[in-house]
Amino acid sequence: MITVFGSTNLDQIGTVSRLPKPGETVAGGTFSMAPGGKGANQALAARRAGAKVLHVSAVGDDAFADLATELLRDGGVDLSQLRKAEAATGIAMIFVDAAGENVIAILPGANGTISAQDAERGLAILSGSDTLLVQQEVPQSATRKALEMAREAGACSILNTAPFLPDTAKLAPLADIVVANETEFSLLTGRPIEELDMAMQDWVNRTGRTIVVTLGPEGARARTPDGPISVAAHKIKPVDTVGAGDTFCGYLAAGLDAGHSLEAALRRAAVAGSLACLKPGAQPAIPTKSDVDGVLGG
Repeated sequence: MITVFGSTNLDQIGTVSRLPKPGETVAGGTFSMAPGGKGANQALAARRAGAKVLHVSAVGDDAFADLATELLRDGGVDLSQLRKAEAATGIAMIFVDAAGENVIAILPGANGTISAQDAERGLAILSGSDTLLVQQEVPQSATRKALEMAREAGACSILNTAPFLPDTAKLAPLADIVVANETEFSLLTGRPIEELDMAMQDWVNRTGRTIVVTLGPEGARARTPDGPISVAAHKIKPVDTVGAGDTFCGYLAAGLDAGHSLEAALRRAAVAGSLACLKPGAQPAIPTKSDVDGVLGG
């Protein structure tokens, strides 16, 4: 089973012709709302990939809570450890331009109330056959506790370094697998992206852990103590890249939880991340297992 410990948001999405610069106003087009939050997105992605998923999170006691969890409930994600907080449900405010690029501001709300005690409560049944997936949209003390509990239980732990925080570099070695995009990896290692392969190997040598770097349309690369892996993305014309990284992480966790090799899990994750760019929004765009099988031919 996969346990996703992290955020749940309601995304508020506006389309614009181009992303505004600081101090600039740009006229927009459409507006929509959809369930989101990195934790919830990754939980739904893992579930649509075919895994059994428990989502440990918090929402507010407000009208947005049901909207934020609607697709998780409909998709069969276990929400028995979803806590109602005396705070607003978390909100993500997103602008998407005509090329599908985006800027996002997060208002944490109930996510900011998640604590180490929530980890202790929600992850008490973790076992060595489970997979833990965490991100960084909830307080780091809670994420750290979750990773420590996974280590104690012998569960496989995956840390997505988004959004990158000042203490991410200290936290990362607690995870068995770290997933970062190019920008996050440069912040993690203090090395320019031009030194990617060397920096990845140095990180593995120093930590003994596995590092995965997502490269957008170029796919993904991984370094493990046993060597390098590279997988290609599925070539598409993106509509909206919101949620592509979360889809990648959820599918990666599901592949590993199903017993696939890291290379096979990465290949499925890269295709799923590409397919997530073909529709607007985060959770509504997450592909199903059959969608990914259709591309991979299996």
